[in-house]
Amino acid sequence: MNFGDILNQWASQEKKANSQKKQQQVSHKKANAPTAEEKAAMKQGYTPEQIMQQDAQRTINPMELWLRRYGTIDKDAIAAAYEEQHRMESREYLRTMPPEARIDLHGMTRDEAWSRLEQFTTDCKRRGLKKILIVHGKGNHSHGSDPVLGPLVRTFIERCKDLGSSGHPDARGGGSGATWVIIK
Repeated sequence: MNFGDILNQWASQEKKANSQKKQQQVSHKKANAPTAEEKAAMKQGYTPEQIMQQDAQRTINPMELWLRRYGTIDKDAIAAAYEEQHRMESREYLRTMPPEARIDLHGMTRDEAWSRLEQFTTDCKRRGLKKILIVHGKGNHSHGSDPVLGPLVRTFIERCKDLGSSGHPDARGGGSGATWVIIK
């Protein structure tokens, strides 16, 4: 027997297995309802017990049985998920990534800003975001000598257990009038 004969024999076995698969398609009937094959066998005079015995005598390819039992593992998807998780844990990546959400606190009082920050950070944590931007302004229009919202935001970040490292973006992102925060 040469290699060509072996390939032909293998191809014929695969065709036979594929034709059996097509015949064993799942029906959307009731669980106890007989299949078309069973109905045809009953018309020929077979009893349900005889049909069950014939089903039990069918053989299955061992590889097919193993795949049905254990399934397959997509190693590429696992590797990609690991890379993504590892990258998200990298501090440098988190610092350079763009913010995924932003809130603007301009024109709010201390109490309004504090409650909005609580709602916003809770919502971002629930949505699984990693980096947010809080725009609080530089304090140019504050009444009095000191800005109000900048120190408030700093205090909020220090007290909130869900927030991690923070910093100011470059001038295009708001400069000292905005603060980015990493969510733990």
